[in-house]
Amino acid sequence: MAVSHTPITPALGALVQGVDLATITPEQFDACNEIWRRRHVLVFRGQQLTNAQFERFSSMLGELDPPPNQGAGRKSVPGHPNLYVVSNRKSAEGEPLGALGDGEAQWHTDMSYLERPPFASMLWSIELPQAGGDTCFASMPAALRTMPPAFVARLRKLSIKHDGTYDSGGNVRKGVVPNDDPTRSVGTIHPMVIAHPETGEPTLYLGRRRNAWIAGLPLEESERLLNIIWSYATADAVTLRHSWQLGDVVLWNNFTTMHRRDAFPPDQIRTLHRSQIKSRYPLSAAAREAA
Repeated sequence: MAVSHTPITPALGALVQGVDLATITPEQFDACNEIWRRRHVLVFRGQQLTNAQFERFSSMLGELDPPPNQGAGRKSVPGHPNLYVVSNRKSAEGEPLGALGDGEAQWHTDMSYLERPPFASMLWSIELPQAGGDTCFASMPAALRTMPPAFVARLRKLSIKHDGTYDSGGNVRKGVVPNDDPTRSVGTIHPMVIAHPETGEPTLYLGRRRNAWIAGLPLEESERLLNIIWSYATADAVTLRHSWQLGDVVLWNNFTTMHRRDAFPPDQIRTLHRSQIKSRYPLSAAAREAA
């Protein structure tokens, strides 16, 4: 069967058909990669995989990047240190067996507080609750296109601090002292507008709203401007909602999307395995290409 796809929303996302990720060929991968460059989020349904097969497909995108242990429950998949567990399951002693629990995860870009954040992330559903736990994605290129040209021109000249104090669940990262002054908190400054490093498409690059700061601006002005930016970046017209089914694999571009997660009942189990791909592209260079 030939690889085909169906757009999920006008702004982003594609449901990919005709691919078994357990046996994907280089030719099929190239076809999927071309779709991904245009649609930014790919959904593969009904995948029956082993961890080794999931890792093999992930590694076709580039060198895998095991996330640092920065919170309770952050554990690798046994025998697969490049994969880790996202789950609210606990041991008999009450120890978390996976990361992120069952609460809401706010809009964010994975590990954007690093100087060179991961280029892509992927989730594979293993166990799902009866309700809740949906994952939403927002297209940063589409959001930029909805903005007035004069506003975009201003944003191209600005940089934003990506806070490293809190994770997407609002928890203080391991080894970090809490600080709610965005001008003084730990983090990395990135250009506000970058270019997709493979296509050149201009895109916003945002992290978490909490403790974000537009470098060089008074805090009050930064907060006002960030509220405007986030209203464009998370508008219904540029987002999609993914309701998980068992066997789903979802891949997203970490330079061109933000994502969030709904909470779900704490007495129901949700387990996904996750991979992420190291970046080969410095964001500063991408920003110069977009200017």
